[in-house]
Order: sequence, then C-alpha cells, then structure tokens
Amino acid sequence: MDMSYLKDMPIAILGGGAVGKTMAADCALQGKEVRLWDQPRFAKTNFLNIEKTGITLSGAQFSFFGFKRTGTAKVALATDDMAKAVKGAGIVVVATVAVAHEDIFRELIPLLEDGQVIHILPDNCGTFIFRKLMREMNCTTKVIVGAWYTAPYGIRVVRRGGVVTNECKVETRITTIRGCAMPETDTDAFMASAFYIPAFDAIIDAEGEVTISKTGEEFHHGFVRANTILDVNLSNVNPVIHVPGAVLGAAVMQNFDTVLGQEKKNYSLYGFALCPAIAEVQAKFWDEEKALAKAMDIGLCTVNYEDFFSRTTMYGKEYMGPDFAVPFTERYENFYGDGPFDLENRYITEDVPVGCYLMSQLGKKYGVATPVIDSMILLASTMIKRDLDKESKYTLDYLEIGHMTHEQLQKYLREGVFTAK
Repeated sequence: MDMSYLKDMPIAILGGGAVGKTMAADCALQGKEVRLWDQPRFAKTNFLNIEKTGITLSGAQFSFFGFKRTGTAKVALATDDMAKAVKGAGIVVVATVAVAHEDIFRELIPLLEDGQVIHILPDNCGTFIFRKLMREMNCTTKVIVGAWYTAPYGIRVVRRGGVVTNECKVETRITTIRGCAMPETDTDAFMASAFYIPAFDAIIDAEGEVTISKTGEEFHHGFVRANTILDVNLSNVNPVIHVPGAVLGAAVMQNFDTVLGQEKKNYSLYGFALCPAIAEVQAKFWDEEKALAKAMDIGLCTVNYEDFFSRTTMYGKEYMGPDFAVPFTERYENFYGDGPFDLENRYITEDVPVGCYLMSQLGKKYGVATPVIDSMILLASTMIKRDLDKESKYTLDYLEIGHMTHEQLQKYLREGVFTAK
C-alpha cells in the first residue's frame, strides 16, 4: 500500500504525557514537523517552558538491536488548540489514557481531513469509540483508524523538586509491536503509514528480523499484523501483568517505606512485588484470555508460561529479545522507581474497568469462564472501595457490539459492516 503522501506532512500528537511528549521529541529529532497538543487543564504543566527548553530524550534506551536517539528537540507547536495541531497533519497519534478518549474524539472528529491516519496507542477500545462517534456525529470523512497494543517505549518524565520537566527518560525501546485497523480491511494502509512515524524507527529497523530463542522458538521483530482490533485489545498484556501484580502485591507497596524502611519513590511493582505465586495467577489469567480468543475466532500474541516467571515478564522479549529474562532470585535495579505508588493508579483504575471488564463481558457473551479475571475485578474494587465494573462505561453496549451475533461482530471487525441494534 503506497502511503508515501504522508512523507512530508506534519504529525500531530495528542497527549502531552510521557508517551506523547517522548514521541514528539523522537519524531522532531528526525526532522519531522510535529504539533503537540494536550488538554487545557494539563497543558500549562506539561508544556511549561517547552518553547525555550525543547524536549530532551535521555535514558539507557535498551533494545535488542541497540537503537538509540538522544538529544533535545524543538516541536513546531505545543498547544491546547486541537484545530491548530491537526490542520494539515497526515498522521494523528492519540497517546492518552483511555478515560480521555471520548472527550478527545468528540473534539477531533469535526476537524478530520480526508486521508488522515489515526494511530491510537494503546487502543483500550479507542477504535470502537472512534468509529461509534463518527457514526453518531454523521462524519463521512475518509480516514484510517487503527491502534497498537502498547507504546513503543518504557519511559518516565523526569521530575525535579516537584516540577514536571521537559526531559523524557527512555529506559527501553520496543522492537516488535502488534497493530490493526478498524475495520481490518484498512490494515495494509495503516501498517504502511507506520513507516512514516520516526518514533517507530527502532521497530522499523528491526522489521523482518527473526530471532531463534534457545528453545528453538521463532521470534519476529518489527510490525506484526493483528487478527482484528479485538486481538490488539486482548494482546495488550498490561492487565495480566499490572492487575495481579498491584492487587496481590499491595502489601509490599503499602509497607515499602513504613515497614521495609525503603524510600517510597524507589518502589517498583516489577522490581519488588512480582513473585512466583503472582506469576501463577498471571499465567491462569492468560489462559482465560487464550480460551476467549479461541472462542471468538480472533488472534492473540504469543506468551509462554515461563514468560511470567521473570521480573521483566513478556515485555523483556519485546525489548531485548526472546531469551532475555531476569529471574525472581535476582535484583533488577533498572525498575526502581517506576511505581505504582498507590492503588489509585492506572494499573488499577484503567486496566480493571477497561481491560479486565472487557474480557469479563466477552467471556459471558461467548460462554467462556473467566474466574481469575473476575476475581481481580472484585478484589481491586474491594481494595479501593469502588465497584469498578459497575462504574465502568466500557460495556459492550457502549462500544455498540453487545447486541451483535458472532457473525455480525466478525463482519464489523473485518469489513466495517455495522449492524445496528
């Protein structure tokens, strides 16, 4: 698919947090015109002095093929005016938390221009909401809408003295990423457009590389085409890692300073909470996801049982190759300080009411038992004293797929044929 018309067009990045700010600098350092947008309530903090300081990329940037890009970049525009950010842009990257999607999409959709490509990362049902709102708002602009199952980095925005700086510390760069368009028939164009996003250069450089692990398993680097957008959502391993880790490891987090005598700022779920017992729960959680994907006739990324028994989990393979793992018997100081520092964190407040709840509902729709996933929702809700599933707006009806038969859902996912309720 020829998407070369995107080559010299600006990139608009929506979201001035860690992922958005890092992607903006990464693209600008490679010479792209980048417009960075954030909501007015966050822009004042996230864009403080950005026109003077630019955005600095630092950090170890570990990756299997050694790709690094460091330096300070100036973006063409940092604004809270979305119209200025997206006008004339070829690619629009949405890099915000899921709960912000609907408000952002309602503002974005009237501004769309024919030929634009929307990249949502991670998806967290964002493509369903985008297409739903396009129907609701009678938008017929011809755009491609797709998503990736994760962000291309492991990052933290540097804070000094309580101030959010314009330095993004990139610890890791991913070398493989799974994506798809909604509908799937647009995926060739969507995947081709990704080659015009310099923030994906570590993935682009790895495209087509195959590494053979010690066990003989083939590991494919580069862009991986998912089997429908539901594959992208179920392949997002954040819920299977974060939720059991945060719920079952809560004692370590809450006692980290008062009992264990450590500085709270050094806490890491990966470095201190994960353990063999939690890994067993994560593995069963993943088994339920595999059963669900099979029943729904969609794809799912490959995660092996042993991948859970590492402090780097399955993410280690994506960043550092198929044989990279840090056993629970070892300390791994690269994780120190990446949190979460309390239970009111996206590891719970996003991964439960969006990720886990979606799986639980699909399980009921398809007759697949999800007892571990359901227990995580119950325990998380109990611990933060809120009913996360009942409070969640991410019902199948909200996504406008709850009423569909299996055949109707497949037509919608693959061909974009929407069956109204």
